[in-house]
Amino acid sequence: MNRFKTSKFKNTTPKIAKKDGWICNIRAGNIQSLGNHIKASSELVAFNIDQAGGGMLGVTSVSPAADGKWTISQLPCHGDLVTDLDFSPFDDALLATCSADDTVKLWRLCSPEKDQPGGPELTLSPGLGRLELVLFHPTSSGLLAVGAAQTALLWDTSRPDAPLAVLEQHDDKLQSLSWKQDGSLLASSCLDKMLRVFDPRAQLTPVQSVKNMHSSKGSRALWARDDYLLTTDTHRGREVRLWDSRKLGSALGSVSVSDSSG
Repeated sequence: MNRFKTSKFKNTTPKIAKKDGWICNIRAGNIQSLGNHIKASSELVAFNIDQAGGGMLGVTSVSPAADGKWTISQLPCHGDLVTDLDFSPFDDALLATCSADDTVKLWRLCSPEKDQPGGPELTLSPGLGRLELVLFHPTSSGLLAVGAAQTALLWDTSRPDAPLAVLEQHDDKLQSLSWKQDGSLLASSCLDKMLRVFDPRAQLTPVQSVKNMHSSKGSRALWARDDYLLTTDTHRGREVRLWDSRKLGSALGSVSVSDSSG
């Protein structure tokens, strides 16, 4: 008797929407950054577009208008490439962006049928050069994690003059940041092939760390359920590993996803 249950998703196939449900004519371009190129709240979708040197975003609604069509408005938000973006979990219209121009900006978006704001609600200037990552805290309104080069910062937007905390510098380029769902821990992946877990309330140094990747190319860490983390890298194809953050000595398991590019 097989003690492992057969997954109910084993033979599922994706259902692609009909063409009248597509959002077409988007010039997404070829954005080179470590962050996200598209993000959505329950009401709005924001994404990179190939205009203004990458410093402009497109904004549309999650659902089409009454005529069944989507309206796309443009938001010129940075003087250089927008490298990452994130919606607030507390406000569907509040968008954070970071850029190669060394700024983080908060935007109060409106319906795509209207003109988007002419300026940000707030601008943060860490002074670290090109910024790569920005991420809202999942349970504390107005708290951001910001990644640049080898440094991760925590910033309280109600006190914009200086970061709330600067975590211990990584040994190489920071590649991803991910908050645990309850906001207690912050995970990072890095070009030095290390997975680090921080408890920013207790200390600025990692509470756990482990060499988790065979390749430094394209690594990413993401909190899964409860205390579990997923990491990816591209050693002999794309490999996904599952970790228990309470004991990072070795991965719980791994799976090779694909050998193809794209």
